[in-house]
Formats: sequence, C-alpha cells, structure tokens
Amino acid sequence: MRVRSFGSIGHRVPVIGQGTWRIDDGARAEAIATLRAGIDAGMTHIDTAEMYGDGEAIVGEAMQGLREEVFLVSKVVPSNASRRGVARACEASLRRLRTDRLDCYLLHWPGHHPLDETIAGFEDLRRDGKILSWGLSNFDVDDLDQALRIAGPYRIACNQVLYHLGERAIEHAVMPWCAHHGVALVGYSPFGSGDFPHPASPGGVLLARIAERHGVTPHAVALAFLTRFQNTFTVPKTSRPERAARNAQAGDLVLAEEEVAAIEVEFPRGPRPRTLPML
Repeated sequence: MRVRSFGSIGHRVPVIGQGTWRIDDGARAEAIATLRAGIDAGMTHIDTAEMYGDGEAIVGEAMQGLREEVFLVSKVVPSNASRRGVARACEASLRRLRTDRLDCYLLHWPGHHPLDETIAGFEDLRRDGKILSWGLSNFDVDDLDQALRIAGPYRIACNQVLYHLGERAIEHAVMPWCAHHGVALVGYSPFGSGDFPHPASPGGVLLARIAERHGVTPHAVALAFLTRFQNTFTVPKTSRPERAARNAQAGDLVLAEEEVAAIEVEFPRGPRPRTLPML
C-alpha cells in the first residue's frame, strides 16, 4: 500500500482509506469485520463523523487493539462548530470511538458559526492533545482562502470533497489550491454513491479492460485514477470484507499514462460549476 504525506502535517497516510457513511445500515458484526479486513490490507486511514449514526461506535469497536495502527478522522457538524461546541462534540466523538485522541478533526461543511471560532476550537483541542491536526470538508476555494487567512499556513491538514469518475469538478480549482498550499485532498464517495459505471457502458468496458490487464477490479482502477496526484487520497466505503481487500489493491496500482488518458477522455471533468458539488 502506497503512503504519502498527509498535507504538511508530517503524517504518512495510505492513499486508500476506509469511509464509514451508512456503515450501520447492515449487520454490525460484518461492518466490524470489514473495517478490520481493511486495516489488515493496509487501509489504516479510517474516516467517520458524528452525524454517521452509529458509525463512530462501530469504528471504535473495530479499532480495539489496533488503535496505534489507525489514522483516525472524524467530523463535527456545523451546528456544533462554535468554539465551545467543537470541544463538546469532540469529547462525545472520543467516547463513542473509545479513544483519547483523533489524528484529524474536520468541519463537515461550512456553516453559520464564524469560522474563526471553529478554528480556535480546533486549536484548543490540538493544544490539549485531543486532536493531532484539523481540516475541512466540502470547502470551495473562497472558503479555503478564508480559512487560510484565519489559521495561517501549514495548519489546514486536508480538505475532504466529493470526487469520483463522474464528478471531477474539484480538478478545476480546489485541487490546485490544495496542492499549492500543502493541503491533502481526500475524495469521498469515490464510487459515485451507487452510480458506478455499468459494466456494459463504454466507461465500464474501459475500466474492465484496464482492470484485467492489471489483475484487479474496475473499482480498484477507479481508485488508482482518483489518487494519481501526489496530494490526493480517497476513502471508499464497503460493508463486505472481501470487497475491502479488493479495494486495497488500488494502493499498489499505478496506471500507465495512456490508461489515465483514456479514462480522462471517457469520464471528462466538464466545465467548472458555479458551486462546489457535495452530498
């Protein structure tokens, strides 16, 4: 599994991690087994959030005995993101996760609390050792500029955004901004939230052909494409241990230039949208 620097904070993190949105929809035992299989396969970056229902508690149970191996990320909802609210929300997440710290703590999306209050809350938690770093999610360039003005350089660990083959809007401005400022870019919903290319479609045929060449799945090809840049990571979610192992194959897959070019043609990034796409 390839690892790379997570922005400018010094951590080395696997390029392929594990998302946990709606992981509590299925059987709890299988969800835990899936997360553990992913950790065993090298996907030690686990992403969760306070709004993910029972997701944090499932992650906490899955991590027992493995906490030191995991790069753990959670998120605060904007309604809780006042300076004091961030502290309360973080303490609640730590209890559910059964740990004493987060490796990174994110603001889930821009909200109504002043951003300087949220960042001050993050810095309080960092000084207290409750979090080791903090970042953002669903932030467009204007919001990122504001955060940078408030926090200063080399404080924002990452920006987590929607990124899959059918939604490449971040490549216009958000991705270059993050690369320029030493901020890791983490793509969520890399399989398109149930809208992965159908095997019989032209795009599906292309992915299958590339996958066969490398002995991996079409999903692994998509993940390799999404992490082709040096500051990019992705956190696919699955509820099946065998699928977690197959997703992890993308961590060692480097696509040839002609394969990347073919995927870019089949799944064009399109024009820059007026607003940042998000789920």
